[in-house]
Amino acid sequence: MTYRAPVSELQFLLRDVLGYGRVTETERFAEAAGEMTDAILTEAARLAEEVMAPLQRAGDLHPARLENGVVRTSPGFADGYKAIAEGGWVGMTADPEHGGMGLPLTLATGVNEMMHSACLALALNPLLTQGQIEALEAHASDEIKATYLPKLTSGTWTGTMNLTEPQAGSDVGALRSKAVPNGDGTYAVSGQKIYISWGDHDVAENVCHLVLARLPDGRAGTKGISLFIVPKYLPDEAGNPGKANSLRTVSLEHKMGLHGSPTAVMEFDGATGWLVGAEHGGMAAMFTMMNNARLAVGVEGLGIAEAATQKAVAFALDRVQGRVPVEGGTGTILDHADVRRMVLRMKALTATARGICLDTALSFDMAQATGGEEAKTWAARGAFLTPIAKAHGTDIGCEVAELGIQVHGGMGYVEETGAAQFYRDVKVTTIYEGTNGIQAMDMVARKLMDGGDAARAMLAEVQATADRAAGSDGALAPLGAALGRAVEAVAETLDWMLGAEMNDRFAGARPFLTAFGHLLGGHYLLAAALAGDSAERVALARFQIMQILPGVGGLCLSAQQGAEPLYAFPADALTA
Repeated sequence: MTYRAPVSELQFLLRDVLGYGRVTETERFAEAAGEMTDAILTEAARLAEEVMAPLQRAGDLHPARLENGVVRTSPGFADGYKAIAEGGWVGMTADPEHGGMGLPLTLATGVNEMMHSACLALALNPLLTQGQIEALEAHASDEIKATYLPKLTSGTWTGTMNLTEPQAGSDVGALRSKAVPNGDGTYAVSGQKIYISWGDHDVAENVCHLVLARLPDGRAGTKGISLFIVPKYLPDEAGNPGKANSLRTVSLEHKMGLHGSPTAVMEFDGATGWLVGAEHGGMAAMFTMMNNARLAVGVEGLGIAEAATQKAVAFALDRVQGRVPVEGGTGTILDHADVRRMVLRMKALTATARGICLDTALSFDMAQATGGEEAKTWAARGAFLTPIAKAHGTDIGCEVAELGIQVHGGMGYVEETGAAQFYRDVKVTTIYEGTNGIQAMDMVARKLMDGGDAARAMLAEVQATADRAAGSDGALAPLGAALGRAVEAVAETLDWMLGAEMNDRFAGARPFLTAFGHLLGGHYLLAAALAGDSAERVALARFQIMQILPGVGGLCLSAQQGAEPLYAFPADALTA
């Protein structure tokens, strides 16, 4: 199966469903309209299909390796990365002042989907650099910006994010890494970090680490943490890589998937670093990168879902097995009802993830391109959607990849087909950048601190789509009514959440987030059916609303049960 980038689907969704025109009508993004958008998507599709997709299998079969202290990447990855960097794709959204394209995040999200579908292990590299660029643009000194941003934006140097330590996983405040002032404006950074994606490699000339560490007067917890940029090679007076810094790659993790992406254990031994942002303000600065990354990780789930769906459909249309139960069909297993059900679920869930991720990005673009209360409203919308994009997007990636294996049958369990690689590669996306459980807790805690205003505004948008469909003639009217009933169930659960104790909210957070995600899926697919006027879009919306959306009621019931049922089962009995 050869990956084909869904350019026409992205164009349709941006133009006719999500209202991307609102972004390009602003002064900030006026140049990213029409032909520019089409040209960017078309050229990115070519890169994904012709350059990156052929590297997918090589990265899995020939993992990155550590040899004599040097990380060697998978065959072809260096050339693949070079094509990404030379095409300007690393700096898609970066400030033109430092060599970036200054494109909308919405458009970059569509590009990243295609890259993730083609070869997620390689696409992770520029993704991390993009997050670091955003953090430095927002928080670094002018001197640091001048030294690092042109190199990062061009892809000459790459960036990483160093948070996790052996004893401090999701509890970042428990980190032990230290930073001591050297007296010359630099700091000596010491400590060990784990799970550092692309922590070292041979595809670019320098690796720049954003490292969380504690100053001598930093208090315990997250409020005593500072952020430092610590390069592998210290820039010389001309801004080029000079002598090696006091850091090293201790080892590379042997992982379930993403073999082509080197995941390093990094050791900093008095390494020279520069403070980014305010002292003890490291978490605020790092969250700029993390928020970017959380949406981006949701897009990783989307990318794998699209690739797994394409592979499953290609296999189903080629595989002949058993007596075909329908006349005039394909004559393949796609004519069997259960296979058709699985494939349609894959397509509907993938479309859901795409809608959520692009809509989240669009919100942040509008927040950046407008001002005043309008910008605040868009920012709140994007913030509310972010945990849904990350958690639901990656849950969908896992479910769709697993369904893809099932469609392949026994051949899906055989590595030769490549179907299993999608699941092995995507599973980690539900874990890193904040587990999906943490995303759900964030959604029902921080994201409801506005009294539920952002959530209710999203529900109003979904209800408007339901009303449009319900008021139409033909097949879409009952779909609109069904979507409206799901809105009522989620709205009722939102009210329950706002009145509940925090641990009761946390107990129902996961089903509530999933319910909201499926509701948004119904919204995007029904809006697409209303705009597209095609039998295929109507059929897919009908499948989502009649076969997936009914689960929202049960999820909402589960979400309202509170914590007591979870703790009613004694902990010591769990081992019995």
